[in-house]
Amino acid sequence: MMWFWIILGVIVLLLTLQDIIQPRSAIRRNFPLVGRLRYFLIEIGPELRQYIVAHNREEAPFNRLEREWIYHSADRKNNYFGFGTDDQIYGVGYPVIKHSALGSPLAGTLGNTKGQVCPIPCAKEIGKAHGRKRTYRPPSIINISAMSFGALGQNAQQALNMGAAASHCYHNTGEGGVSVYHRNGADLVWQLGTGYFGARNEDGTFSLERFKRQIDEVDKIRMVEIKLSQGAKPGKGGVLPGSKVTEAISKARGVPIGKDVLSPSRHSAFTDVNSLIEFIEQLAETSGLPIGIKAAIGLLDFWHELAEKMKKTGKGPDFIQVDGGEGGTGAAPLTFADHVSLPYKIGFARVFQIFQEHDLNDDIAWIGSGKLGFPDRAIVAMAMGADLIAVAREAMLAIGCIQAQKCHTGGCPTGVATHNKWLQRGLDPEINAKRFAGYIEAFRGESLSVTYAAGYDHPGQFTPHDCETSSGPNLFTTLYKQLGYDKKQYHPERDPRWKFDNPGLPDGVTTT
Repeated sequence: MMWFWIILGVIVLLLTLQDIIQPRSAIRRNFPLVGRLRYFLIEIGPELRQYIVAHNREEAPFNRLEREWIYHSADRKNNYFGFGTDDQIYGVGYPVIKHSALGSPLAGTLGNTKGQVCPIPCAKEIGKAHGRKRTYRPPSIINISAMSFGALGQNAQQALNMGAAASHCYHNTGEGGVSVYHRNGADLVWQLGTGYFGARNEDGTFSLERFKRQIDEVDKIRMVEIKLSQGAKPGKGGVLPGSKVTEAISKARGVPIGKDVLSPSRHSAFTDVNSLIEFIEQLAETSGLPIGIKAAIGLLDFWHELAEKMKKTGKGPDFIQVDGGEGGTGAAPLTFADHVSLPYKIGFARVFQIFQEHDLNDDIAWIGSGKLGFPDRAIVAMAMGADLIAVAREAMLAIGCIQAQKCHTGGCPTGVATHNKWLQRGLDPEINAKRFAGYIEAFRGESLSVTYAAGYDHPGQFTPHDCETSSGPNLFTTLYKQLGYDKKQYHPERDPRWKFDNPGLPDGVTTT
Protein backbone atom coordinates (compact mmCIF):
# COMPACT_ATOMS: atom_id res chain seq x y z
CA MET A 1 0.00 0.00 0.00
CA MET A 2 2.89 2.34 0.79
CA TRP A 3 4.32 1.83 -2.71
CA PHE A 4 1.01 2.92 -4.23
CA TRP A 5 1.11 6.26 -2.41
CA ILE A 6 4.79 6.76 -3.25
CA ILE A 7 4.15 6.14 -6.96
CA LEU A 8 1.10 8.39 -6.89
CA GLY A 9 3.08 11.15 -5.17
CA VAL A 10 5.86 10.91 -7.79
CA ILE A 11 3.30 11.17 -10.62
CA VAL A 12 1.69 14.22 -9.03
CA LEU A 13 5.10 15.84 -8.51
CA LEU A 14 6.15 15.22 -12.12
CA LEU A 15 2.89 16.62 -13.48
CA THR A 16 3.23 19.68 -11.24
CA LEU A 17 6.82 20.28 -12.40
CA GLN A 18 5.75 19.86 -16.02
CA ASP A 19 3.02 22.49 -15.56
CA ILE A 20 5.45 24.94 -13.90
CA ILE A 21 8.11 24.52 -16.60
CA GLN A 22 5.94 24.52 -19.75
CA PRO A 23 5.46 28.03 -21.31
CA ARG A 24 2.38 27.46 -23.52
CA SER A 25 -0.43 27.71 -20.94
CA ALA A 26 -0.45 30.50 -18.39
CA ILE A 27 -3.22 28.83 -16.38
CA ARG A 28 -1.29 25.60 -15.96
CA ARG A 29 1.94 27.47 -15.21
CA ASN A 30 0.38 29.71 -12.55
CA PHE A 31 -1.91 27.05 -11.10
CA PRO A 32 -0.09 23.74 -11.60
CA LEU A 33 -2.17 20.58 -11.65
CA VAL A 34 -5.39 22.40 -10.66
CA GLY A 35 -5.26 24.32 -13.97
CA ARG A 36 -5.60 21.02 -15.83
CA LEU A 37 -9.14 20.71 -14.48
CA ARG A 38 -10.22 23.70 -16.58
CA TYR A 39 -9.22 22.03 -19.83
CA PHE A 40 -10.84 18.77 -18.78
CA LEU A 41 -14.13 20.57 -18.12
CA ILE A 42 -13.89 22.32 -21.50
CA GLU A 43 -13.32 18.95 -23.16
CA ILE A 44 -16.46 17.42 -21.64
CA GLY A 45 -18.49 20.63 -21.97
CA PRO A 46 -20.97 19.29 -24.58
CA GLU A 47 -21.75 16.31 -22.37
CA LEU A 48 -22.19 18.49 -19.27
CA ARG A 49 -24.59 20.79 -21.10
CA GLN A 50 -26.57 17.85 -22.51
CA TYR A 51 -27.14 16.01 -19.28
CA ILE A 52 -26.93 18.62 -16.52
CA VAL A 53 -27.10 22.27 -17.57
CA ALA A 54 -29.30 22.85 -20.64
CA HIS A 55 -33.10 22.89 -20.64
CA ASN A 56 -35.15 20.80 -23.06
CA ARG A 57 -35.04 23.32 -25.91
CA GLU A 58 -31.77 25.15 -25.29
CA GLU A 59 -29.11 23.03 -26.98
CA ALA A 60 -27.88 23.43 -30.54
CA PRO A 61 -27.84 22.28 -33.20
CA PHE A 62 -30.43 19.77 -31.92
CA ASN A 63 -32.08 20.21 -28.54
CA ARG A 64 -32.92 17.43 -26.10
CA LEU A 65 -36.54 16.99 -27.22
CA GLU A 66 -35.55 16.78 -30.87
CA ARG A 67 -32.97 14.12 -30.10
CA GLU A 68 -35.42 12.20 -27.95
CA TRP A 69 -37.99 12.19 -30.75
CA ILE A 70 -35.41 10.71 -33.12
CA TYR A 71 -34.14 8.16 -30.58
CA HIS A 72 -37.65 6.99 -29.59
CA SER A 73 -38.74 6.83 -33.23
CA ALA A 74 -35.64 4.85 -34.17
CA ASP A 75 -36.32 2.36 -31.38
CA ARG A 76 -40.01 2.19 -32.36
CA LYS A 77 -40.94 3.35 -28.89
CA ASN A 78 -43.59 5.85 -27.85
CA ASN A 79 -42.48 9.16 -29.39
CA TYR A 80 -45.38 11.19 -28.01
CA PHE A 81 -44.84 13.98 -25.46
CA GLY A 82 -47.22 14.68 -22.59
CA PHE A 83 -48.85 17.69 -20.95
CA GLY A 84 -48.79 19.98 -23.98
CA THR A 85 -46.03 21.94 -25.63
CA ASP A 86 -43.30 23.75 -23.73
CA ASP A 87 -42.19 25.58 -26.86
CA GLN A 88 -42.43 29.37 -27.16
CA ILE A 89 -45.44 29.48 -29.46
CA TYR A 90 -45.27 33.27 -29.81
CA GLY A 91 -41.52 33.25 -30.37
CA VAL A 92 -40.17 34.71 -33.59
CA GLY A 93 -40.06 32.07 -36.32
CA TYR A 94 -42.41 29.63 -34.59
CA PRO A 95 -44.21 27.66 -37.36
CA VAL A 96 -47.88 26.65 -37.41
CA ILE A 97 -49.34 24.18 -39.92
CA LYS A 98 -52.99 24.98 -40.48
CA HIS A 99 -55.34 21.99 -40.27
CA SER A 100 -58.64 21.42 -42.03
CA ALA A 101 -61.90 21.20 -40.10
CA LEU A 102 -62.79 17.86 -41.74
CA GLY A 103 -59.41 16.41 -42.75
CA SER A 104 -58.73 13.96 -45.57
CA PRO A 105 -60.85 10.87 -46.33
CA LEU A 106 -57.59 8.89 -46.33
CA ALA A 107 -56.97 9.59 -42.62
CA GLY A 108 -56.49 6.33 -40.75
CA THR A 109 -55.05 4.43 -43.73
CA LEU A 110 -51.34 4.88 -42.93
CA GLY A 111 -50.23 1.26 -42.67
CA ASN A 112 -49.41 -1.38 -45.25
CA THR A 113 -50.21 -5.07 -44.93
CA LYS A 114 -47.30 -5.61 -42.51
CA GLY A 115 -48.31 -2.76 -40.23
CA GLN A 116 -45.44 -0.53 -41.32
CA VAL A 117 -45.93 3.00 -42.57
CA CYS A 118 -45.94 2.99 -46.36
CA PRO A 119 -43.32 4.91 -48.31
CA ILE A 120 -44.60 8.22 -49.65
CA PRO A 121 -43.33 8.43 -53.23
CA CYS A 122 -42.06 11.60 -54.82
CA ALA A 123 -44.82 13.26 -56.80
CA LYS A 124 -42.52 13.86 -59.78
CA GLU A 125 -40.81 11.43 -62.12
CA ILE A 126 -37.30 12.85 -62.19
CA GLY A 127 -35.68 13.14 -65.61
CA LYS A 128 -38.89 12.78 -67.61
CA ALA A 129 -39.05 16.43 -68.67
CA HIS A 130 -35.58 16.21 -70.24
CA GLY A 131 -36.15 12.81 -71.83
CA ARG A 132 -33.66 10.79 -69.77
CA LYS A 133 -33.58 7.11 -70.64
CA ARG A 134 -33.70 5.93 -67.03
CA THR A 135 -36.08 8.23 -65.20
CA TYR A 136 -36.51 7.83 -61.45
CA ARG A 137 -39.42 8.35 -59.11
CA PRO A 138 -38.03 8.02 -55.57
CA PRO A 139 -40.25 5.72 -53.49
CA SER A 140 -39.81 7.97 -50.44
CA ILE A 141 -40.00 11.74 -50.02
CA ILE A 142 -37.53 11.41 -47.08
CA ASN A 143 -34.01 10.27 -48.00
CA ILE A 144 -30.38 10.29 -46.83
CA SER A 145 -28.37 13.37 -47.73
CA ALA A 146 -24.71 13.29 -48.76
CA MET A 147 -22.25 11.94 -46.19
CA SER A 148 -19.14 10.36 -47.64
CA PHE A 149 -17.28 7.21 -46.67
CA GLY A 150 -14.43 9.05 -45.03
CA ALA A 151 -16.57 11.50 -43.09
CA LEU A 152 -18.46 8.48 -41.71
CA GLY A 153 -16.98 5.10 -40.88
CA GLN A 154 -17.74 1.82 -42.58
CA ASN A 155 -20.20 0.53 -39.96
CA ALA A 156 -22.18 3.77 -40.10
CA GLN A 157 -22.38 3.69 -43.89
CA GLN A 158 -23.42 0.06 -43.89
CA ALA A 159 -26.11 0.69 -41.27
CA LEU A 160 -27.50 3.65 -43.25
CA ASN A 161 -27.56 1.72 -46.52
CA MET A 162 -29.21 -1.35 -45.04
CA GLY A 163 -31.72 0.86 -43.24
CA ALA A 164 -32.43 2.80 -46.43
CA ALA A 165 -33.09 -0.45 -48.29
CA ALA A 166 -35.49 -1.59 -45.55
CA SER A 167 -37.36 1.73 -45.52
CA HIS A 168 -37.39 2.23 -49.32
CA CYS A 169 -35.46 5.50 -49.34
CA TYR A 170 -32.37 6.40 -51.33
CA HIS A 171 -28.86 6.88 -49.97
CA ASN A 172 -26.66 9.71 -51.25
CA THR A 173 -23.05 8.52 -51.27
CA GLY A 174 -21.44 11.88 -50.53
CA GLU A 175 -18.46 12.96 -52.58
CA GLY A 176 -16.19 10.12 -51.40
CA GLY A 177 -17.26 7.70 -54.12
CA VAL A 178 -19.36 4.53 -54.10
CA SER A 179 -17.79 2.25 -51.49
CA VAL A 180 -18.55 -1.39 -50.83
CA TYR A 181 -20.47 -0.24 -47.75
CA HIS A 182 -22.93 1.62 -49.98
CA ARG A 183 -23.89 -1.63 -51.69
CA ASN A 184 -26.31 -3.27 -49.30
CA GLY A 185 -29.50 -2.95 -51.31
CA ALA A 186 -30.55 0.70 -51.22
CA ASP A 187 -31.06 2.97 -54.21
CA LEU A 188 -28.07 5.31 -54.57
CA VAL A 189 -27.51 8.89 -55.61
CA TRP A 190 -23.86 9.13 -56.59
CA GLN A 191 -22.43 12.51 -55.69
CA LEU A 192 -19.58 13.98 -57.74
CA GLY A 193 -17.65 16.72 -55.99
CA THR A 194 -14.62 18.64 -57.16
CA GLY A 195 -12.40 15.59 -56.61
CA TYR A 196 -14.53 13.40 -58.94
CA PHE A 197 -13.88 10.41 -56.69
CA GLY A 198 -14.65 7.15 -58.43
CA ALA A 199 -14.54 8.88 -61.82
CA ARG A 200 -11.17 10.60 -61.93
CA ASN A 201 -7.91 10.45 -63.79
CA GLU A 202 -4.64 10.22 -61.88
CA ASP A 203 -4.24 13.99 -62.02
CA GLY A 204 -7.65 14.52 -60.40
CA THR A 205 -9.54 15.56 -63.52
CA PHE A 206 -12.83 13.96 -64.53
CA SER A 207 -12.77 10.68 -66.46
CA LEU A 208 -15.87 9.90 -68.54
CA GLU A 209 -14.61 6.36 -69.10
CA ARG A 210 -14.34 5.64 -65.38
CA PHE A 211 -17.67 7.34 -64.78
CA LYS A 212 -19.34 4.95 -67.23
CA ARG A 213 -17.53 1.98 -65.72
CA GLN A 214 -18.88 2.86 -62.26
CA ILE A 215 -22.44 3.29 -63.56
CA ASP A 216 -22.27 -0.10 -65.29
CA GLU A 217 -20.79 -1.76 -62.21
CA VAL A 218 -23.33 -0.47 -59.66
CA ASP A 219 -26.87 -0.93 -60.93
CA LYS A 220 -28.37 0.67 -57.82
CA ILE A 221 -27.16 4.14 -58.88
CA ARG A 222 -30.41 5.91 -59.78
CA MET A 223 -29.26 9.52 -60.08
CA VAL A 224 -26.02 11.53 -60.17
CA GLU A 225 -25.58 14.72 -58.16
CA ILE A 226 -22.93 17.31 -58.97
CA LYS A 227 -21.98 19.09 -55.75
CA LEU A 228 -21.28 22.76 -56.33
CA SER A 229 -21.21 23.55 -52.60
CA GLN A 230 -22.66 22.48 -49.26
CA GLY A 231 -24.19 24.34 -46.34
CA ALA A 232 -21.36 23.84 -43.85
CA LYS A 233 -18.51 25.13 -46.00
CA PRO A 234 -19.58 26.45 -49.43
CA GLY A 235 -16.70 27.24 -51.74
CA LYS A 236 -14.19 25.51 -49.46
CA GLY A 237 -12.07 22.62 -50.63
CA GLY A 238 -10.34 20.14 -48.40
CA VAL A 239 -7.54 17.66 -47.91
CA LEU A 240 -7.93 14.05 -46.81
CA PRO A 241 -4.65 13.20 -45.04
CA GLY A 242 -2.80 10.20 -46.38
CA SER A 243 -2.99 8.56 -42.97
CA LYS A 244 -6.75 8.21 -43.46
CA VAL A 245 -6.56 6.83 -47.01
CA THR A 246 -7.06 3.16 -46.23
CA GLU A 247 -7.42 0.39 -48.79
CA ALA A 248 -11.23 0.67 -48.69
CA ILE A 249 -11.17 4.47 -49.12
CA SER A 250 -8.56 4.14 -51.86
CA LYS A 251 -10.79 1.74 -53.80
CA ALA A 252 -13.93 3.85 -53.39
CA ARG A 253 -12.25 7.11 -54.38
CA GLY A 254 -9.79 5.83 -56.97
CA VAL A 255 -6.76 7.33 -55.23
CA PRO A 256 -3.41 5.89 -54.01
CA ILE A 257 -3.27 4.36 -50.54
CA GLY A 258 -1.52 6.48 -47.92
CA LYS A 259 -1.24 9.68 -49.97
CA ASP A 260 -2.92 13.03 -49.28
CA VAL A 261 -5.99 13.64 -51.46
CA LEU A 262 -7.03 17.14 -52.52
CA SER A 263 -10.62 18.28 -53.06
CA PRO A 264 -10.24 21.61 -54.88
CA SER A 265 -12.44 24.58 -54.05
CA ARG A 266 -13.97 24.57 -57.55
CA HIS A 267 -14.65 22.19 -60.42
CA SER A 268 -12.26 21.61 -63.31
CA ALA A 269 -14.79 19.85 -65.61
CA PHE A 270 -16.70 23.12 -66.15
CA THR A 271 -16.06 26.82 -65.58
CA ASP A 272 -19.37 28.58 -66.29
CA VAL A 273 -23.07 27.95 -66.78
CA ASN A 274 -22.74 26.88 -70.42
CA SER A 275 -20.05 24.32 -69.70
CA LEU A 276 -21.96 23.08 -66.63
CA ILE A 277 -25.00 22.36 -68.81
CA GLU A 278 -22.77 20.62 -71.34
CA PHE A 279 -21.26 18.51 -68.56
CA ILE A 280 -24.71 17.59 -67.27
CA GLU A 281 -25.88 16.54 -70.71
CA GLN A 282 -22.69 14.52 -71.25
CA LEU A 283 -23.28 12.60 -68.01
CA ALA A 284 -26.95 12.09 -68.85
CA GLU A 285 -26.19 10.82 -72.34
CA THR A 286 -23.52 8.43 -71.05
CA SER A 287 -25.53 7.05 -68.12
CA GLY A 288 -29.14 7.58 -69.13
CA LEU A 289 -29.75 8.77 -65.57
CA PRO A 290 -31.21 12.01 -64.19
CA ILE A 291 -28.41 14.45 -63.35
CA GLY A 292 -28.77 17.19 -60.76
CA ILE A 293 -26.83 19.76 -58.78
CA LYS A 294 -26.50 20.54 -55.09
CA ALA A 295 -25.60 23.95 -53.76
CA ALA A 296 -25.78 26.29 -50.82
CA ILE A 297 -27.10 29.70 -51.84
CA GLY A 298 -25.17 32.96 -51.89
CA LEU A 299 -25.00 35.36 -54.84
CA LEU A 300 -27.85 34.86 -57.33
CA ASP A 301 -26.19 35.75 -60.65
CA PHE A 302 -25.42 32.09 -61.37
CA TRP A 303 -29.02 31.02 -60.78
CA HIS A 304 -30.48 33.74 -63.01
CA GLU A 305 -28.16 32.71 -65.83
CA LEU A 306 -28.82 28.99 -65.32
CA ALA A 307 -32.59 29.49 -65.48
CA GLU A 308 -32.30 31.63 -68.61
CA LYS A 309 -30.10 29.08 -70.39
CA MET A 310 -32.34 26.17 -69.36
CA LYS A 311 -35.42 27.96 -70.68
CA LYS A 312 -33.66 28.74 -73.94
CA THR A 313 -32.09 25.32 -74.59
CA GLY A 314 -34.41 22.88 -72.82
CA LYS A 315 -31.33 21.34 -71.20
CA GLY A 316 -29.88 21.33 -67.71
CA PRO A 317 -30.25 19.66 -64.33
CA ASP A 318 -33.15 17.33 -63.64
CA PHE A 319 -33.10 18.15 -59.94
CA ILE A 320 -31.69 20.87 -57.71
CA GLN A 321 -30.87 20.30 -54.05
CA VAL A 322 -30.75 23.49 -52.02
CA ASP A 323 -28.66 23.12 -48.87
CA GLY A 324 -29.24 25.57 -46.05
CA GLY A 325 -26.41 27.31 -44.23
CA GLU A 326 -27.62 25.72 -40.97
CA GLY A 327 -26.74 22.26 -42.32
CA GLY A 328 -23.44 20.45 -42.09
CA THR A 329 -21.93 17.19 -40.90
CA GLY A 330 -18.31 16.54 -40.01
CA ALA A 331 -15.88 19.45 -39.79
CA ALA A 332 -15.85 23.01 -41.13
CA PRO A 333 -14.07 26.29 -40.36
CA LEU A 334 -16.10 28.36 -37.89
CA THR A 335 -16.60 31.34 -40.22
CA PHE A 336 -17.87 29.10 -43.02
CA ALA A 337 -20.17 27.17 -40.68
CA ASP A 338 -21.61 30.30 -39.08
CA HIS A 339 -21.61 33.01 -41.72
CA VAL A 340 -21.24 31.75 -45.30
CA SER A 341 -24.41 30.84 -47.30
CA LEU A 342 -28.03 31.71 -46.64
CA PRO A 343 -30.29 29.78 -44.29
CA TYR A 344 -32.53 27.23 -45.98
CA LYS A 345 -35.83 29.11 -46.15
CA ILE A 346 -34.25 32.29 -47.48
CA GLY A 347 -31.95 30.58 -49.98
CA PHE A 348 -34.60 28.18 -51.28
CA ALA A 349 -37.22 30.89 -51.70
CA ARG A 350 -34.89 33.10 -53.73
CA VAL A 351 -33.79 30.37 -56.13
CA PHE A 352 -37.23 28.77 -56.45
CA GLN A 353 -38.73 32.11 -57.51
CA ILE A 354 -36.08 32.58 -60.20
CA PHE A 355 -37.02 29.29 -61.84
CA GLN A 356 -40.70 29.96 -61.27
CA GLU A 357 -40.39 33.19 -63.26
CA HIS A 358 -39.10 31.11 -66.19
CA ASP A 359 -41.88 28.51 -65.79
CA LEU A 360 -39.33 25.74 -65.14
CA ASN A 361 -40.38 24.37 -61.77
CA ASP A 362 -42.51 21.59 -63.27
CA ASP A 363 -39.43 20.29 -65.10
CA ILE A 364 -37.21 20.16 -62.01
CA ALA A 365 -37.44 18.13 -58.83
CA TRP A 366 -36.55 20.28 -55.83
CA ILE A 367 -34.74 18.72 -52.87
CA GLY A 368 -34.40 20.49 -49.54
CA SER A 369 -31.68 19.87 -46.94
CA GLY A 370 -30.37 21.65 -43.87
CA LYS A 371 -31.86 20.61 -40.52
CA LEU A 372 -35.14 19.46 -42.08
CA GLY A 373 -35.26 16.02 -40.47
CA PHE A 374 -38.51 16.55 -38.55
CA PRO A 375 -42.10 16.42 -39.87
CA ASP A 376 -42.95 20.07 -39.19
CA ARG A 377 -39.83 21.36 -40.96
CA ALA A 378 -40.25 18.95 -43.85
CA ILE A 379 -43.84 20.07 -44.39
CA VAL A 380 -42.85 23.75 -44.31
CA ALA A 381 -40.10 22.99 -46.85
CA MET A 382 -42.57 21.18 -49.11
CA ALA A 383 -45.08 24.00 -48.76
CA MET A 384 -42.35 26.26 -50.11
CA GLY A 385 -41.83 24.03 -53.15
CA ALA A 386 -39.55 21.13 -52.21
CA ASP A 387 -40.48 17.73 -53.66
CA LEU A 388 -38.03 15.71 -51.54
CA ILE A 389 -36.29 16.08 -48.18
CA ALA A 390 -32.71 14.91 -47.55
CA VAL A 391 -31.48 14.37 -43.98
CA ALA A 392 -27.93 13.92 -42.68
CA ARG A 393 -27.28 14.68 -39.01
CA GLU A 394 -30.71 13.38 -38.06
CA ALA A 395 -29.79 10.12 -39.80
CA MET A 396 -26.58 10.05 -37.76
CA LEU A 397 -28.60 10.50 -34.56
CA ALA A 398 -30.88 7.64 -35.58
CA ILE A 399 -27.92 5.22 -35.73
CA GLY A 400 -26.41 6.25 -32.42
CA CYS A 401 -24.85 9.74 -32.63
CA ILE A 402 -25.14 11.57 -29.29
CA GLN A 403 -24.17 15.05 -30.55
CA ALA A 404 -20.77 14.86 -28.85
CA GLN A 405 -19.52 17.31 -31.51
CA LYS A 406 -16.23 15.47 -32.01
CA CYS A 407 -16.73 14.77 -35.74
CA HIS A 408 -13.60 16.77 -36.60
CA THR A 409 -11.35 14.91 -34.15
CA GLY A 410 -11.70 11.31 -35.27
CA GLY A 411 -12.79 10.51 -31.72
CA CYS A 412 -16.55 10.09 -32.20
CA PRO A 413 -17.52 8.07 -29.10
CA THR A 414 -20.36 6.22 -30.85
CA GLY A 415 -18.33 5.08 -33.86
CA VAL A 416 -20.33 7.09 -36.41
CA ALA A 417 -17.91 9.79 -37.62
CA THR A 418 -14.62 7.98 -37.08
CA HIS A 419 -12.36 5.31 -38.58
CA ASN A 420 -10.98 4.27 -35.22
CA LYS A 421 -11.55 0.50 -35.20
CA TRP A 422 -12.11 0.33 -31.45
CA LEU A 423 -14.78 3.06 -31.53
CA GLN A 424 -16.43 1.66 -34.67
CA ARG A 425 -16.89 -1.74 -33.08
CA GLY A 426 -19.56 -0.23 -30.81
CA LEU A 427 -21.82 0.45 -33.80
CA ASP A 428 -23.57 -2.73 -34.93
CA PRO A 429 -24.71 -2.24 -38.57
CA GLU A 430 -27.65 -4.62 -38.44
CA ILE A 431 -29.13 -3.26 -35.21
CA ASN A 432 -28.69 0.35 -36.29
CA ALA A 433 -30.07 -0.33 -39.76
CA LYS A 434 -33.33 -1.24 -38.05
CA ARG A 435 -33.12 1.90 -35.93
CA PHE A 436 -32.65 4.10 -39.00
CA ALA A 437 -35.59 2.41 -40.72
CA GLY A 438 -37.68 3.05 -37.60
CA TYR A 439 -36.82 6.75 -37.71
CA ILE A 440 -37.71 7.07 -41.41
CA GLU A 441 -40.99 5.21 -40.97
CA ALA A 442 -41.98 7.37 -37.99
CA PHE A 443 -40.96 10.52 -39.89
CA ARG A 444 -43.11 9.61 -42.88
CA GLY A 445 -45.98 8.41 -40.71
CA GLU A 446 -46.20 11.63 -38.71
CA SER A 447 -45.77 13.72 -41.87
CA LEU A 448 -48.64 11.85 -43.50
CA SER A 449 -50.82 12.22 -40.40
CA VAL A 450 -50.34 16.00 -40.49
CA THR A 451 -51.01 15.97 -44.24
CA TYR A 452 -54.35 14.23 -43.70
CA ALA A 453 -55.21 16.61 -40.85
CA ALA A 454 -54.71 19.48 -43.30
CA GLY A 455 -57.13 17.87 -45.76
CA TYR A 456 -54.50 16.75 -48.26
CA ASP A 457 -53.47 13.32 -49.53
CA HIS A 458 -49.76 13.95 -50.15
CA PRO A 459 -47.31 16.39 -48.49
CA GLY A 460 -46.50 17.82 -51.92
CA GLN A 461 -49.92 19.48 -51.95
CA PHE A 462 -49.05 21.91 -49.15
CA THR A 463 -48.62 25.52 -50.31
CA PRO A 464 -47.25 28.68 -48.65
CA HIS A 465 -50.84 29.55 -47.66
CA ASP A 466 -51.01 26.51 -45.37
CA CYS A 467 -48.21 27.50 -42.98
CA GLU A 468 -47.78 30.56 -40.78
CA THR A 469 -44.86 31.74 -38.69
CA SER A 470 -44.67 34.17 -35.82
CA SER A 471 -43.04 37.57 -36.04
CA GLY A 472 -43.85 38.29 -32.41
CA PRO A 473 -46.91 38.26 -30.11
CA ASN A 474 -50.13 38.27 -32.19
CA LEU A 475 -48.14 38.66 -35.41
CA PHE A 476 -48.61 35.43 -37.33
CA THR A 477 -48.37 35.66 -41.11
CA THR A 478 -48.44 33.07 -43.89
CA LEU A 479 -45.34 31.94 -45.71
CA TYR A 480 -46.99 33.35 -48.81
CA LYS A 481 -46.91 36.87 -47.37
CA GLN A 482 -43.46 36.49 -45.88
CA LEU A 483 -41.72 34.99 -48.90
CA GLY A 484 -43.64 36.78 -51.60
CA TYR A 485 -44.51 33.88 -53.88
CA ASP A 486 -47.11 31.19 -54.31
CA LYS A 487 -46.68 27.58 -55.31
CA LYS A 488 -48.72 25.99 -58.06
CA GLN A 489 -51.56 23.96 -56.56
CA TYR A 490 -51.54 20.58 -58.24
CA HIS A 491 -54.80 18.74 -58.87
CA PRO A 492 -54.32 14.98 -59.18
CA GLU A 493 -57.60 14.54 -61.05
CA ARG A 494 -56.39 16.92 -63.78
CA ASP A 495 -52.63 16.24 -63.83
CA PRO A 496 -51.56 12.62 -64.47
CA ARG A 497 -48.09 13.30 -63.04
CA TRP A 498 -49.62 13.60 -59.59
CA LYS A 499 -51.50 10.57 -58.33
CA PHE A 500 -52.36 10.44 -54.65
CA ASP A 501 -54.94 7.63 -54.58
CA ASN A 502 -52.33 5.33 -52.99
CA PRO A 503 -49.78 7.44 -51.10
CA GLY A 504 -47.56 4.41 -50.44
CA LEU A 505 -46.00 1.66 -52.52
CA PRO A 506 -46.86 -1.95 -51.60
CA ASP A 507 -44.08 -4.28 -50.48
CA GLY A 508 -41.97 -5.51 -53.37
CA VAL A 509 -42.93 -2.66 -55.70
CA THR A 510 -40.07 -0.45 -56.87
CA THR A 511 -39.76 2.49 -59.22
CA THR A 512 -37.80 2.48 -62.47
